[in-house]
Amino acid sequence: MLISEAARLTGLTPKMIRHYEDLGLVNSVRAPNGYRIYQAQDLDTLHFIVRAKELGFNLADIQQLTSLWRNQQRPSSEVKQLAQAHIQDLESRAALLLDMAAKLRVLAEQCQGDQHPDCPILDGLEGGCCHPSTPDKTAVPPRSNHASAAGPL
Repeated sequence: MLISEAARLTGLTPKMIRHYEDLGLVNSVRAPNGYRIYQAQDLDTLHFIVRAKELGFNLADIQQLTSLWRNQQRPSSEVKQLAQAHIQDLESRAALLLDMAAKLRVLAEQCQGDQHPDCPILDGLEGGCCHPSTPDKTAVPPRSNHASAAGPL
């Protein structure tokens, strides 16, 4: 099948399929006219990649997973180790997002949301953010030059 049909069946763009081919994740054969031709096994690989991306794996992990998937002699412990490391990364990112949401919630609760120009949200972004455990939620902490890796929030 041509790349356009492979794209339609997988939900990928032809550009992404070519990118995955450049990375060695999928291979096509060339027709005499130069068109890429994909086989059923290539579609299986593309579907595998799509599912891995849906679970948040990055391309380096997908390359490793694809290699393990193709290797029938693989130890499943390698796959599990990769999955567990990814789970830890997802949970860390989720915790960071929840922390950011909690800090922004504090600022949003302080904002009157009316026609007046005073805005604790903007003040908090300018000078740092209140922590959810701060007893006085009306106070905006002083500006700090020490921003965390997640930013000033």
